[in-house]
Amino acid sequence: MTVKIPHVTLNNGVRMPLLGFGVYQIPEEQTQQAVEDALEAGYRLIDTAAAYENERAVGRAIAAAGIPRDELFITTKLWIQDYGRDSAERAFDRSLDRLGLDHLDLYLLHQPYGDYYGAWRALEDLNRDGRARAIGVSNFYPDRLADLITHNEVVPAANQIETHVLFQRTADQDLMRRHGVQHESWGPLAQGGQDFFDNPVLVDIARAHDRSVAQIALRWLVQREIVVIPKSVRPARMAENLDLFDFRLTDDEMARIAELDTGRSPVFDHHDPDNVTWLGGVRFDT
Repeated sequence: MTVKIPHVTLNNGVRMPLLGFGVYQIPEEQTQQAVEDALEAGYRLIDTAAAYENERAVGRAIAAAGIPRDELFITTKLWIQDYGRDSAERAFDRSLDRLGLDHLDLYLLHQPYGDYYGAWRALEDLNRDGRARAIGVSNFYPDRLADLITHNEVVPAANQIETHVLFQRTADQDLMRRHGVQHESWGPLAQGGQDFFDNPVLVDIARAHDRSVAQIALRWLVQREIVVIPKSVRPARMAENLDLFDFRLTDDEMARIAELDTGRSPVFDHHDPDNVTWLGGVRFDT
């Protein structure tokens, strides 16, 4: 039986599934099968990016699945090299072509560097003409997000940032709530680092609910009303990650997990100048 996934309502009234499927770091040659399996399992939000270089495979999977377009929520992202008003619009068209779609449900600026002002104004235009039903950002820390909101017309509908039990981003979420921006998590399982799946607190709570550590970590996020997009190429794990909505963590369990916050990323530091310089030089066939 298909799992009924709850939705959140974005600041422009568009409804977005609370749980979706991400394809970051899935090789292009495996992506079509993975997305077909995810859609078969019941996922309806699919998250990709031009920089992942697997949009074509996502598009083939969407076409093969035959699911009505209005039942799907498709997100992709604009890479830094295509920032700027004119180049952003051209890159959007290329992403649509690769995906085989005539519109996107959510289009994101992938990083807060380069001419993201010009790119954002292109996204505002795409949103106004309906080709992008909602627009947002990714990896924007509170200062950059506040700056973008203050000096532009459209408030981002979502901000997709690294968020998990080891890096909880509560101050980020507070700011987003004040401005009506939906918090979305990438890397909700910390990419398995820092002995994530052996964490004693998570293991203990998982045993209490007869669930996996991954399910507990994902449930903790969705109880905070954070959209999550876990990734897997294994159908059994895809099904497990969907199975979050027939149990609930207690207030005490939520508080125990809250104590795991390290306050820093174990994956990628967007404040490190060397990392910023590296990102600015990365080029893809977008």
